[in-house]
Amino acid sequence: MPPKFKRHLNDDDVTGSVKSERRNLLEDDSDEEEDFFLRGPSGPRFGPRNDKIKHVQNQVDEVIDVMQENITKVIERGERLDELQDKSESLSDNATAFSNRSKQLRRQMWWRGCKIKAIMALVAVTLLLVIIILVVVKYHT
Repeated sequence: MPPKFKRHLNDDDVTGSVKSERRNLLEDDSDEEEDFFLRGPSGPRFGPRNDKIKHVQNQVDEVIDVMQENITKVIERGERLDELQDKSESLSDNATAFSNRSKQLRRQMWWRGCKIKAIMALVAVTLLLVIIILVVVKYHT
């Protein structure tokens, strides 16, 4: 009875297992494409398989073209995203400037309102004093 697990494998064990695995894969039920990839191209069979190779190469070329288009689209999308980011940063800067300017304008208008109220109060006090002085002068004369 062979041991369940070998700790050290020699080259014969490895190549023997590769050969037996290849034999198992190349049994009668395997198809031609699997044989081609496992055995490699053979002399007389290589001619008719040339069409398959061309077909596969055409498919690979189509995939390469599609991938190049996809990469181009991704690059264009990245450029559009960069433009959008620049526009959003500009909009943010403009919004910040607008906010600062509106706060400054609000303060100016508040002070203007305070000044107008102060002037009106001063005019009212002055009118009151003038009326009081006129009344007092009139009663004393």
